[in-house]
Amino acid sequence: MASTVVVIDASARRATIRTTPGMILSDILQEACGKLGADSSRYGLQHKNKKLDLSNPIRLSGLSAGAKLELVQLSRSPSVVSVALQLPEIEAHSPAGGRLVEKYPSSTTLWLILRNFESMAPHRNYTARAKTRTETGGTGAGRLYHEAPVLSIMGRELTSFTDLQKTLAQLGYNAGSVLLRLTFRLSDTPIEEAMEQIERYFKSVSGDEKAGSHATSMTMPESVPDAAAPAPAEEDAEAKTPPEPNTPSDDEDRFTAELATQEDDKNSVEAEPAPSAVTGPGQRPISIFKPPESSTPQAARQAFNERDYEPTVAHAKLHQARLQGSGRNKTLPSDKELADREIAKAQRVADIKDIAIKIRFPDQSAVNATFTNLDTARSLYDLARGMMAAQGEPFLLNFRSARGPRNIPPDGTEKLISDLGMSGSTLVNFFWGEGASLEARAKPVMKENMLAQANEIEVPKISESEAPEPVPKDTTTEKPKASAKGDGNGKMPKWFKGLGKK
Repeated sequence: MASTVVVIDASARRATIRTTPGMILSDILQEACGKLGADSSRYGLQHKNKKLDLSNPIRLSGLSAGAKLELVQLSRSPSVVSVALQLPEIEAHSPAGGRLVEKYPSSTTLWLILRNFESMAPHRNYTARAKTRTETGGTGAGRLYHEAPVLSIMGRELTSFTDLQKTLAQLGYNAGSVLLRLTFRLSDTPIEEAMEQIERYFKSVSGDEKAGSHATSMTMPESVPDAAAPAPAEEDAEAKTPPEPNTPSDDEDRFTAELATQEDDKNSVEAEPAPSAVTGPGQRPISIFKPPESSTPQAARQAFNERDYEPTVAHAKLHQARLQGSGRNKTLPSDKELADREIAKAQRVADIKDIAIKIRFPDQSAVNATFTNLDTARSLYDLARGMMAAQGEPFLLNFRSARGPRNIPPDGTEKLISDLGMSGSTLVNFFWGEGASLEARAKPVMKENMLAQANEIEVPKISESEAPEPVPKDTTTEKPKASAKGDGNGKMPKWFKGLGKK
């Protein structure tokens, strides 16, 4: 029994669609977008503020006749869909249960999904199969004809090559999982003509001679293809859209740079002279610093200016930008984005050649040294042990990593940069072990000849800021005296009393 539904877009334009109980909601979306001049891959349907599953038919969607559906815009970043490919019996010998499972963005076409499953094993062939067929009454080997793939999704068959160019989102699958049943059907097209048609199609759509053709070498997508690569039809639409305004993250970066510039102008710090290098254990150049003479930290003895703690306009703008950024909805990163982050992180670690490590002893003396990406935890312990006066006493080294305090394993083979995650300038604290004697704890940690070459820790001199100007007294807040004649007596004039009489 035929019925109709009404699709309304954001500008209140309407499109009436004739439906049947078995019609899929994704087909309704495509037909409505065709009438309204919209791209169906960027929109979805909702009914009474409830998002509809576009993979369901009308009879399972709970919609009544004449229902009004709203056309809503989807997120530009595609979501991840788990795709299971059920193979036919002739191809179900390799995977467990004859089923292949992989995750793809919702913008991936069915053809690319088949090609990706093909690339996982050298013996798989789902898109370029051929079968011999002889004419009626003919003899001989016959001619090879294309055996086209056919996908069944919830009782719906996609047979033509054009149908296989539909994306998961166009079929209504924007999240969750979907099962594709694969079969093969012998066509009337010879295999060489079918390959030429496929190659011409991809040349006309994307202009890429490598896309989708078995005759040329094609680079297959990874297990999760690039979700940021739009379809060719979407590229033109993206080019016509105006650039988006600055996001809060851009404003935050701009205000952070402005704030840093103000701080640099406010506090001009003289460069600290580099101490003279000393050859330490293992012929490693080091810099030694004496312990402070006073128990009060030098930072607490420094004079400060109250104006340094007054927020500026740049502080307010930065705080506002952060509030806007934290209040904006953010999409969760996809599997590919997470993998790209791990690759970028590994590349940053690999680019680090050396780091500066400062070992601080319990008596507040310190030693600075440079370590390369080949040095291990044993190298750090050898340096600390070579500086000690009581070398037989147990001790432990500790540093603060991104996940909190972390003990460095003694005599370990872990590399300082790649395994322990040290980067930049790292502070390592020296702690006595449980079996250390009281005599060793009471004496200076470093040897006397090392302390003789130690330097004082020079505190950088900060230029004093100008004294704040006195704030003039605000006289505008004083309550003026009410007087009509300006004599200042505050009495109500006689002409005002008569206004209320009739």
